[in-house]
Amino acid sequence: MPETEPWEYTLYIPNDVRAVTVSRRTLRLILTMHGLITLADTAELLATELVANAVLHTKGPAALRVRWSAGVLRFGAWDANPEPPEPPRDLAQLGEAEEGRGLAMVRACADLWGWQPLTRGGNRGKYVWCELAAA
Repeated sequence: MPETEPWEYTLYIPNDVRAVTVSRRTLRLILTMHGLITLADTAELLATELVANAVLHTKGPAALRVRWSAGVLRFGAWDANPEPPEPPRDLAQLGEAEEGRGLAMVRACADLWGWQPLTRGGNRGKYVWCELAAA
């Protein structure tokens, strides 16, 4: 049974492709411990895309942020690049393309998604996030 009290976690990760796996497994553990295992498969898929974009398309550190409040799971990736993400394309138009699927899958599977510029401790960057509501 999902918890009713809000909670939040942040996992700071290096710019290393192994961080994608660490983030995915950490997210599953968090959701399992908080009784949200029903959201884990979809959340893992979407977080993998968000964290992979943060690691692969930027040079600095990144972070995975996971928050639960009012029956909604919001999670996303922060990275040090302040440039907005490329707008997602329609999955049906991507065909066999090897790139460009990440945000298209996020848009298709999340209840809501977006991005925002961030400034923390003098560092500029962006936060790309999505939400999944508990059924």
